[in-house]
Amino acid sequence: MQRHLYRAIQECHKERSCSIEAACELLHVARSAYHKWTSGKLSNRAVENEWLAEKIERIHTESPDKGYRRLNDDLRHDYGIHVNDKRVLRICRDRDIRSTVKYNNNGCTRHAKNFQYLAENLLNRQFHLEKTNEKWLTDVTEFKWYEGMKVHKLYLSAILDLCDRRIVAYAVSECNNNSLVFKTFDRAVKLNPDARPLFHSDRGYQYTSRAFHQKLVQAGMI
Repeated sequence: MQRHLYRAIQECHKERSCSIEAACELLHVARSAYHKWTSGKLSNRAVENEWLAEKIERIHTESPDKGYRRLNDDLRHDYGIHVNDKRVLRICRDRDIRSTVKYNNNGCTRHAKNFQYLAENLLNRQFHLEKTNEKWLTDVTEFKWYEGMKVHKLYLSAILDLCDRRIVAYAVSECNNNSLVFKTFDRAVKLNPDARPLFHSDRGYQYTSRAFHQKLVQAGMI
């Protein structure tokens, strides 16, 4: 697609004496990328990456808190562009595009010393599926920020649909406890009353409690 835009700019410039700068601005094309294309220095793959980079930078400008996976989600949902996460990550590194939010990549749910209910790993890394509401994943993430020497913390509990990576439901709290996780689950069920997905989590004490298992049973989930 980007090559077609470059050719349109070239033809407009030659046949109608339109300025390259105006044409690039009208079609949202970087002038530097266009000039590289005309010089023959850009391969087809590089042309596509330049085009992707422009879209990614636009999303990042509007939502600087999004990491490369969420940027790719927006490419897919908002632009109909389907590329893998690794390619988006490479482009982000090349353009120095970084999320403004720093968080602990590891889930902060504490493993129970004595599991009340322990389920098998039925998901077993089967991440690909065609329909929504078939598999939900969940975890709690800790966010930190500082005011002088004082550390503040917030905990985000979220449930994600594995098919399209939409956030089914979420809750935020200053405490990482059962109430946070249960509230998230209750919201997800309320928003999706007919959903009966496979529900996957780590073995944190909230998820292995009898109370949470009972919620799964009542919702008809595994």
